[in-house]
Amino acid sequence: MCQFSAHTNRPTLAHYIYQPNLYPAGRLDADSEGLMLLTDNGMLQHRISDPTHKAEKTYLVQVEGLPNNDQLAQLRSPLDLGDFTTLACRATQVEEPTWLWHRDPPVRTRASIPTHWLTIVITEGKNRQIRRMTARVGLPTLRLVRVAIGPFSLATNPLWPGEHCIVSPAAFD
Repeated sequence: MCQFSAHTNRPTLAHYIYQPNLYPAGRLDADSEGLMLLTDNGMLQHRISDPTHKAEKTYLVQVEGLPNNDQLAQLRSPLDLGDFTTLACRATQVEEPTWLWHRDPPVRTRASIPTHWLTIVITEGKNRQIRRMTARVGLPTLRLVRVAIGPFSLATNPLWPGEHCIVSPAAFD
């Protein structure tokens, strides 16, 4: 879990990181993977996490089914999810990423239903938002990997699960 406080049945960041006064800038749900930014700078944490600052978060999303133009257009437009309406975002179909690490456990596979990959870029980040968006348009999410937050990207600074690097907060200025 991407939190330092204790969780009833899952390990948290406190199980892996022993440096005091670090805080996650944004969260990932328990079923998601990818880039986490940790900081000891409260103003930077707020600038990344608060949706009023519109920091872009980029996700690779493996969906069940073959996206059509209408579904992609729905994802890009504000989408009513019942309890809130999303902001417009960017959504494109992409090839399966060759650089992505294997997932353990692997996502379910159904030989009769193909899967495809999308890149979705949002500036908000409500609870399970991307999973809810793809389900709403008929493309259930199988795997969700955050690959960038603002200028920090796994494409330009590749890291494997569990690896870390120290970067300058000046990139958000």
